[in-house]
Amino acid sequence: MLVTNIALAAMAAATALAHMAMVKPCSRYTPRGDCPPLPAGQELDYSLNSPLEPNAPLCKHTVPYNTPVETWTAGQQITVKFDSVSGAAHGGGHAQFSVSYDGGKTFAVVHEVLKHIFFNGPSTSNTPEVLSYTFKLPSDLPSSKKVVFAWSWVNAIGNREFYMNCADVEIKGTSSSYSGKQMVVANINGYPTIPSFNGNYDTGLDMYKNAKNVTVKPSS
Repeated sequence: MLVTNIALAAMAAATALAHMAMVKPCSRYTPRGDCPPLPAGQELDYSLNSPLEPNAPLCKHTVPYNTPVETWTAGQQITVKFDSVSGAAHGGGHAQFSVSYDGGKTFAVVHEVLKHIFFNGPSTSNTPEVLSYTFKLPSDLPSSKKVVFAWSWVNAIGNREFYMNCADVEIKGTSSSYSGKQMVVANINGYPTIPSFNGNYDTGLDMYKNAKNVTVKPSS
Protein backbone atom coordinates (compact mmCIF):
# COMPACT_ATOMS: atom_id res chain seq x y z
CA MET A 1 0.00 0.00 0.00
CA LEU A 2 1.46 3.35 -1.02
CA VAL A 3 1.39 6.20 1.45
CA THR A 4 -0.28 9.31 0.12
CA ASN A 5 1.56 12.61 -0.15
CA ILE A 6 -0.86 14.10 2.36
CA ALA A 7 -0.11 11.40 4.89
CA LEU A 8 3.62 11.80 4.34
CA ALA A 9 3.39 15.54 4.89
CA ALA A 10 1.42 15.05 8.07
CA MET A 11 3.93 12.55 9.38
CA ALA A 12 6.86 14.81 8.56
CA ALA A 13 5.23 17.70 10.37
CA ALA A 14 4.81 15.51 13.42
CA THR A 15 8.56 15.18 13.83
CA ALA A 16 8.40 18.48 15.69
CA LEU A 17 6.29 16.74 18.33
CA ALA A 18 7.31 14.29 20.98
CA HIS A 19 7.69 10.71 19.86
CA MET A 20 7.81 7.41 21.77
CA ALA A 21 9.71 6.42 24.90
CA MET A 22 10.26 3.26 26.93
CA VAL A 23 8.92 3.67 30.45
CA LYS A 24 9.12 0.08 31.72
CA PRO A 25 11.78 -0.88 32.47
CA CYS A 26 12.65 2.59 33.66
CA SER A 27 14.82 4.35 31.04
CA ARG A 28 17.86 6.26 32.19
CA TYR A 29 16.88 9.66 33.60
CA THR A 30 13.23 9.45 32.64
CA PRO A 31 10.91 11.83 34.53
CA ARG A 32 8.18 9.15 34.38
CA GLY A 33 8.01 5.98 36.40
CA ASP A 34 9.30 4.78 39.74
CA CYS A 35 13.04 5.00 39.16
CA PRO A 36 16.14 4.99 41.39
CA PRO A 37 17.80 8.26 42.42
CA LEU A 38 19.73 9.91 39.61
CA PRO A 39 23.48 9.36 39.47
CA ALA A 40 25.49 12.25 40.89
CA GLY A 41 25.67 15.21 38.52
CA GLN A 42 22.86 14.00 36.22
CA GLU A 43 19.47 15.59 35.52
CA LEU A 44 16.07 14.31 34.47
CA ASP A 45 15.70 14.14 30.69
CA TYR A 46 12.38 15.45 29.43
CA SER A 47 13.28 14.68 25.81
CA LEU A 48 13.81 10.92 26.04
CA ASN A 49 11.13 10.43 23.40
CA SER A 50 13.18 12.37 20.84
CA PRO A 51 15.55 10.67 18.39
CA LEU A 52 19.26 10.48 19.06
CA GLU A 53 21.20 13.48 17.82
CA PRO A 54 23.46 12.60 14.87
CA ASN A 55 26.61 12.55 17.01
CA ALA A 56 25.08 11.33 20.27
CA PRO A 57 26.40 8.17 21.94
CA LEU A 58 24.26 5.06 21.92
CA CYS A 59 21.77 5.15 24.82
CA LYS A 60 22.17 8.98 24.84
CA HIS A 61 23.06 8.79 28.55
CA THR A 62 26.16 6.76 29.36
CA VAL A 63 26.21 7.00 33.16
CA PRO A 64 24.15 4.12 34.62
CA TYR A 65 21.90 4.20 37.64
CA ASN A 66 23.63 3.05 40.81
CA THR A 67 21.09 0.24 41.26
CA PRO A 68 19.22 -1.89 38.71
CA VAL A 69 15.68 -0.81 37.86
CA GLU A 70 14.54 -4.42 37.33
CA THR A 71 15.77 -7.90 38.23
CA TRP A 72 15.04 -10.57 35.63
CA THR A 73 15.83 -14.25 35.27
CA ALA A 74 17.07 -15.72 32.01
CA GLY A 75 14.18 -17.42 30.22
CA GLN A 76 11.42 -15.48 31.98
CA GLN A 77 8.72 -13.44 30.27
CA ILE A 78 9.10 -9.68 30.52
CA THR A 79 6.81 -6.83 29.48
CA VAL A 80 8.20 -3.64 27.99
CA LYS A 81 5.89 -0.63 28.08
CA PHE A 82 5.93 2.64 26.16
CA ASP A 83 4.64 6.15 26.75
CA SER A 84 2.95 8.10 23.97
CA VAL A 85 2.19 11.40 25.69
CA SER A 86 1.91 13.78 22.72
CA GLY A 87 3.64 10.99 20.86
CA ALA A 88 4.22 10.29 17.21
CA ALA A 89 4.49 6.64 16.21
CA HIS A 90 5.48 7.44 12.60
CA GLY A 91 3.55 4.59 11.03
CA GLY A 92 5.61 1.95 12.79
CA GLY A 93 8.96 0.66 11.60
CA HIS A 94 11.62 -1.73 12.83
CA ALA A 95 12.45 -2.15 16.52
CA GLN A 96 14.81 -4.32 18.53
CA PHE A 97 15.32 -5.15 22.17
CA SER A 98 18.93 -5.84 23.05
CA VAL A 99 21.33 -6.41 25.94
CA SER A 100 24.86 -5.23 26.60
CA TYR A 101 27.26 -6.55 29.22
CA ASP A 102 30.10 -4.11 28.50
CA GLY A 103 28.46 -0.83 29.43
CA GLY A 104 26.71 -0.22 26.13
CA LYS A 105 29.50 -0.86 23.64
CA THR A 106 28.21 -4.16 22.24
CA PHE A 107 24.50 -5.00 22.00
CA ALA A 108 23.07 -8.43 21.20
CA VAL A 109 19.40 -8.67 20.18
CA VAL A 110 17.00 -10.66 22.37
CA HIS A 111 13.75 -9.78 20.55
CA GLU A 112 12.61 -7.96 17.41
CA VAL A 113 9.39 -6.32 16.23
CA LEU A 114 9.99 -5.62 12.57
CA LYS A 115 7.86 -3.60 10.14
CA HIS A 116 4.97 -2.56 12.42
CA ILE A 117 6.21 -1.57 15.89
CA PHE A 118 3.36 0.15 17.79
CA PHE A 119 0.78 -1.08 15.25
CA ASN A 120 -1.05 -4.25 14.31
CA GLY A 121 -0.23 -3.85 10.62
CA PRO A 122 0.57 -1.20 7.98
CA SER A 123 -0.40 2.30 9.09
CA THR A 124 0.09 5.96 8.24
CA SER A 125 -0.95 7.04 11.71
CA ASN A 126 0.97 8.84 14.43
CA THR A 127 -1.32 7.34 17.08
CA PRO A 128 0.03 4.00 18.37
CA GLU A 129 -2.22 0.96 18.66
CA VAL A 130 0.20 -1.10 20.77
CA LEU A 131 2.01 0.26 23.82
CA SER A 132 3.43 -2.88 25.40
CA TYR A 133 5.25 -6.00 24.27
CA THR A 134 5.62 -9.22 26.23
CA PHE A 135 8.27 -11.72 25.23
CA LYS A 136 10.53 -14.37 26.74
CA LEU A 137 14.16 -13.59 27.44
CA PRO A 138 16.66 -16.08 26.03
CA SER A 139 17.40 -18.85 28.51
CA ASP A 140 21.15 -18.55 27.98
CA LEU A 141 21.65 -15.01 29.23
CA PRO A 142 24.44 -14.83 31.80
CA SER A 143 24.20 -13.26 35.25
CA SER A 144 25.16 -9.64 35.83
CA LYS A 145 23.96 -6.74 37.94
CA LYS A 146 25.12 -4.31 35.27
CA VAL A 147 23.22 -5.24 32.12
CA VAL A 148 22.16 -2.45 29.77
CA PHE A 149 18.77 -3.29 28.24
CA ALA A 150 18.00 -1.26 25.12
CA TRP A 151 15.02 -0.54 22.91
CA SER A 152 15.92 0.85 19.48
CA TRP A 153 13.65 1.95 16.63
CA VAL A 154 13.91 3.07 13.02
CA ASN A 155 10.68 4.88 12.11
CA ALA A 156 8.76 4.01 8.95
CA ILE A 157 7.69 7.54 7.97
CA GLY A 158 9.15 10.98 8.54
CA ASN A 159 12.66 12.35 8.93
CA ARG A 160 15.26 9.61 8.99
CA GLU A 161 15.89 9.09 12.67
CA PHE A 162 17.11 6.55 15.21
CA TYR A 163 15.46 6.20 18.59
CA MET A 164 17.03 4.45 21.56
CA ASN A 165 16.30 4.23 25.28
CA CYS A 166 18.37 2.22 27.75
CA ALA A 167 17.63 0.76 31.17
CA ASP A 168 19.97 -0.64 33.80
CA VAL A 169 18.84 -4.12 34.84
CA GLU A 170 20.07 -7.18 36.68
CA ILE A 171 19.81 -10.58 35.01
CA LYS A 172 20.20 -13.88 36.82
CA GLY A 173 21.29 -16.79 34.68
CA THR A 174 23.59 -19.79 34.51
CA SER A 175 25.24 -19.32 31.11
CA SER A 176 28.71 -17.80 30.74
CA SER A 177 27.81 -15.83 27.60
CA TYR A 178 25.03 -15.06 25.11
CA SER A 179 25.30 -14.89 21.32
CA GLY A 180 22.75 -13.08 19.18
CA LYS A 181 22.41 -10.73 16.25
CA GLN A 182 24.20 -7.42 16.60
CA MET A 183 21.78 -4.53 17.17
CA VAL A 184 21.16 -2.51 14.01
CA VAL A 185 22.12 1.17 14.19
CA ALA A 186 21.07 3.51 11.38
CA ASN A 187 20.32 7.11 10.47
CA ILE A 188 23.00 8.69 12.69
CA ASN A 189 26.52 9.74 11.78
CA GLY A 190 28.83 6.89 10.89
CA TYR A 191 26.03 4.41 10.19
CA PRO A 192 23.92 3.52 7.12
CA THR A 193 20.69 5.33 6.31
CA ILE A 194 17.43 3.41 6.09
CA PRO A 195 15.15 5.49 3.85
CA SER A 196 11.51 6.30 4.47
CA PHE A 197 9.45 3.17 3.85
CA ASN A 198 6.92 4.83 1.52
CA GLY A 199 4.55 1.95 2.15
CA ASN A 200 7.20 -0.76 1.60
CA TYR A 201 7.72 -2.31 5.02
CA ASP A 202 10.53 -4.50 3.73
CA THR A 203 12.69 -1.37 3.52
CA GLY A 204 15.90 -1.91 5.44
CA LEU A 205 15.02 -5.47 6.46
CA ASP A 206 18.20 -6.82 4.87
CA MET A 207 20.24 -4.99 7.51
CA TYR A 208 18.34 -6.82 10.23
CA LYS A 209 18.31 -10.23 8.60
CA ASN A 210 22.00 -10.10 7.65
CA ALA A 211 23.32 -8.65 10.90
CA LYS A 212 26.36 -10.49 12.18
CA ASN A 213 26.27 -12.45 15.41
CA VAL A 214 28.01 -11.06 18.48
CA THR A 215 28.74 -12.61 21.85
CA VAL A 216 28.20 -10.69 25.08
CA LYS A 217 29.30 -11.73 28.55
CA PRO A 218 30.01 -10.21 31.95
CA SER A 219 33.42 -8.66 32.46
CA SER A 220 35.74 -10.86 34.46
